[in-house]
Amino acid sequence: MNSNQSVSTSVPTEDTPTTIVLSRWIDPLLDKLGHDPRSRYVERFWLPVLGPSTVVFLRYCADQLDDAGTTAAVEIELEAVARHLGLGHKGGRNSALTRTILRSCRFGAARAGRGNNLELRRGIPPLNRTQVNHLPKSLQTEHRFFVENHPRHDEAVVNRVRRLALGLVECGDTITVAEGQLASWKVPPSVAAEAVRWAWSHHVQRGEQGPTAA
Repeated sequence: MNSNQSVSTSVPTEDTPTTIVLSRWIDPLLDKLGHDPRSRYVERFWLPVLGPSTVVFLRYCADQLDDAGTTAAVEIELEAVARHLGLGHKGGRNSALTRTILRSCRFGAARAGRGNNLELRRGIPPLNRTQVNHLPKSLQTEHRFFVENHPRHDEAVVNRVRRLALGLVECGDTITVAEGQLASWKVPPSVAAEAVRWAWSHHVQRGEQGPTAA
C-alpha cells in the first residue's frame, strides 16, 4: 500500500474509554521522510485535510511522547486532553475528541493498538495527488514550490543548515518557529523541514541522555 494514501481503517473500537495509552508508530521510511506533526508542512497543507482539532491533537500527542522519551509510552486522561484542547468529551463515539481521534486514524496519522492503545506516527506522509488537488489554489501553488525545492545540495550545505536548525531548537524555538526562521534566511522549505526534523530528533535524544560532561 502506498504510504501516501489515507486509507487506514484501524480505529479504536471501545466506545467510552477514559484514558488512552500513546506510543510511537514505528515506520522507518516515514520516520525519515515524513513530516513531524508540529511542522509547517502539516500546519500549512494537512490542516485543510485533517481539520484544526485533529492537527492540534496530533501536536499535543507528539509533545507528550517527546516528554516521555523516544521509547516510552504515556497514558493520558481523555477528559483532561479535551479540556486542554478546548474540545467536548462526554464519552461515546460522537464526542468531539473521539471524532478527532477517529479522524487521525482514518487519515493514517495514528492507528489503534490493543485495548485503549493508540500509536502515533513520528512522520506524517506527504499529501497524495488527490489531496493536493482539493487544496485551495494558493496552497496548491505553495505545495508545488515545496516539492520542487526538495534538497539537492551537497553534504556540506545540508550539515550547515542542520547546525543552524539545532542552534534554534536548543535555544527554545518550536519546530514551526525554527522552520520559519530558516525560511526567513532563504533556506528552501523542504531543506528547512529536513534540517529541523533532524535537529529536533537530536535534541530529544540528547535530553534523554542527560547533559554531557564539560
